[in-house]
Amino acid sequence: MTTWKLPGRVLDCDERTLVMGVLNVTPDSFSDGGRFFDPEDAVKQALRMVDDGADIVDVGGESTRPGSDPVSVEEERRRVVPIVERLAEELDTPISIDTRKAEVAAAAVEAAATIVNDVTAGGDPEMFDVVRESGAAIVLMHMKGEPKTMQEAPHYDDVVREVRDYLEERVEAAVAAGIDREAICVDPGLGFAKTTPHSLTLMKHTDALLDLGRPVLVGPSRKSFIGDVLGTEVGERAEGTVGAVCYMVGKGAHIVRVHDVRETVRAVRVVDAILRA
Repeated sequence: MTTWKLPGRVLDCDERTLVMGVLNVTPDSFSDGGRFFDPEDAVKQALRMVDDGADIVDVGGESTRPGSDPVSVEEERRRVVPIVERLAEELDTPISIDTRKAEVAAAAVEAAATIVNDVTAGGDPEMFDVVRESGAAIVLMHMKGEPKTMQEAPHYDDVVREVRDYLEERVEAAVAAGIDREAICVDPGLGFAKTTPHSLTLMKHTDALLDLGRPVLVGPSRKSFIGDVLGTEVGERAEGTVGAVCYMVGKGAHIVRVHDVRETVRAVRVVDAILRA
């Protein structure tokens, strides 16, 4: 049985596929930058995603798209903390903070976020301390380098093996730092320091991560490798995203992180029904 331990609750990752809705409160995210930068718009979007079936709302205040520039701790905290506070008042749904900065994570969990979604898998030396001391859950993602330069000729001899081994090492590092193993989730980082063939290969072999014994989260939503396959711009990748999600759920993914919640919830409900028939 695969479960994910959050403060005050345990998510059953075997009963059905869980859907994490993306809420970017940024002016420059690759897909929806600026749409939900206004706090009122952000809260309305979060409520809409939950109504559409989102199991988790993932709030991010810094774009990590390829080529993006970092923002300061102060600015990122200013963007996300009021949103987390508002959502905690209005929702019983778990709130995740998408950040690579320990200071931002600490402020967000104090404001009632219960998951830290870290694209650097603990790259900030203080991140594991924040997670351990708060009791929050954590997503450990694979990425090489920094978002600004990560797509400059990424190379792997065996992308599946290298990503799997990296995630195993980061899980053990988190446990050694005192984080409960049951609170850890892993993410192969599709599109992060990976070419289109790298991401497609990782999707094909999603099940290679299952022996890590932790929930597997995947985030293909609207990414460039889908655009490469379809020949479409970012606003026309919803169907491609759903196709990728359905395949990976069939290969064992437990949680999917998406922008288009309603369509994804309906699609994975059908996949789940087939898998569990």
